[in-house]
Amino acid sequence: MADDGGLGSFQKRMKAMVRAGKDAAGPALLQGGYEVAEAMETLAPEDSGDLVGSIAVTPAGQSTPPYSQPGGSHVVPENQVAITAGNSEVRYPHLQEYGTRHHAAQPFFWPGFRLARPRAENRIKRVLAKAIREAR
Repeated sequence: MADDGGLGSFQKRMKAMVRAGKDAAGPALLQGGYEVAEAMETLAPEDSGDLVGSIAVTPAGQSTPPYSQPGGSHVVPENQVAITAGNSEVRYPHLQEYGTRHHAAQPFFWPGFRLARPRAENRIKRVLAKAIREAR
């Protein structure tokens, strides 16, 4: 067998790092998604509670609720988590967020996202770095 100068072991280690990163990212992404959704629920106005109940976290490979904001129903790609507001019964989150000429805006979605994102990002980075360091 010819000596490859360590290229084989390097390639094996790189593949292990990618695999470990993908495996570790899922739970951290989901936990971060739930934290962001919780911040949104805290900021959402509670007239009847329907809006708060419509905030959903959708893991990779599943479909977001129909009529959800932003973007409507779609399948969440691998290594992603979608946080949406609204469903087939609650179809007004965008009106609440941005307001109308008859109703002042009461933002909850993007402020909640901006508040909780740094903590979620730090957790994901920490988990990925640990998984990559320990990959063999």
